Amino acid sequence: MIRKIVLVLAGLFLIIQFVRPAKNVSADTTRNIHTLYAVPADVDKILESSCADCHSNKTTYPWYAEIQPVGWWLNNHIVNGKRHFNLDDFTGRRIGYQYKKMDDCIEQLNTDEMPLETYTMIHHNARLSPADKQTLINWCESVKAEIKSKYPADSLVMPKQARH
Repeated sequence: MIRKIVLVLAGLFLIIQFVRPAKNVSADTTRNIHTLYAVPADVDKILESSCADCHSNKTTYPWYAEIQPVGWWLNNHIVNGKRHFNLDDFTGRRIGYQYKKMDDCIEQLNTDEMPLETYTMIHHNARLSPADKQTLINWCESVKAEIKSKYPADSLVMPKQARH
């Protein structure tokens, strides 16, 4: 009986290897944050090492992403990360959204919500030092200041969501 269960589980494991999520590997950077805002080299390095895998349109996949259900789990993180903040789609969004996302980033850096602990456990180079966090916070503040200087105050507010 145990042998049959093991064989069925092994069969299911083999079958799910053929059900793979689409890879996040777009090269489109036409609406990347770099196209509208200055991103200093130190900030760019931090964004690349700690943020881009889940918050851009181009993920560098580890070998274990090819094994399901791990690939599905990683894909879920990437989809959710891009939904909340996408460096490659940033300038295509409303000014109020851009301003709010800079505030959100500052808050998440101050509360150690990002990068995710599940990510930094494996990607040690993605861990942010206090200096890295402060560098990102200062940059987010500078982007906010730039937005505020260019646009009227009412455009910095996110429109209220309609209730259903």
